[in-house]
Amino acid sequence: MNILLAEDDTRLGKLISHMLKKKGGFRVDWVEQGEDAYDFTLASHYDVVILDWMMPVMDGISVCRKLRSEGYGGPILMLTAKDAIQDRVEGLDAGADDYLVKPFEMDELFARIRALSRRNFAPIQEDSVSFSHFTLNRTNRNIEVRENEVQLSQKEFQLLDLLLQNKGMVLTREVILDRIWGYDADVSYKIVDATVKLLRKKLDADIIHSIRGVGYKLEG
Repeated sequence: MNILLAEDDTRLGKLISHMLKKKGGFRVDWVEQGEDAYDFTLASHYDVVILDWMMPVMDGISVCRKLRSEGYGGPILMLTAKDAIQDRVEGLDAGADDYLVKPFEMDELFARIRALSRRNFAPIQEDSVSFSHFTLNRTNRNIEVRENEVQLSQKEFQLLDLLLQNKGMVLTREVILDRIWGYDADVSYKIVDATVKLLRKKLDADIIHSIRGVGYKLEG
């Protein structure tokens, strides 16, 4: 999962960024200026954008309003010390999807991120995408491996699509389990490993790499 964090408090920014990477296994871009947050959001794909309300020059509310006015539809989480009802209303009216008041527990931040990532914010994606020696077709939910059609189970397809969207990046077992089976699913990491094993066999190539004790990444 790709996260953009815009936080001008250096100490807090470092802490949040570190925890998102270490505990969540997320890829995090951290900026300290609202203008940078605006530019980064439009230049890259992020699963969740986290904006601090009080930033110099362009604050989080202004960034949020400007992004929404230009058609940006991705999930935006607002961080702020303002906890009055009218402040919450202002944040949501500006286009924020969720609102978290400082100080907060990191577990709550992770829960908000998970909830936002599960909503229907997915950008329009190409019908088919090719990588290495295979092509994934999102309409037919199958793959062609060296020009031979191969059927995938629903979970195998979802896992391969997730790895493709984050190719070259390490996805932890926790992230994979959350995104494919759901955070509350009563399954263990063993189901992730088993699905990867089946998927590797169908791909007929060693392109899903195991990162010992962490997770997996797709790399040709």
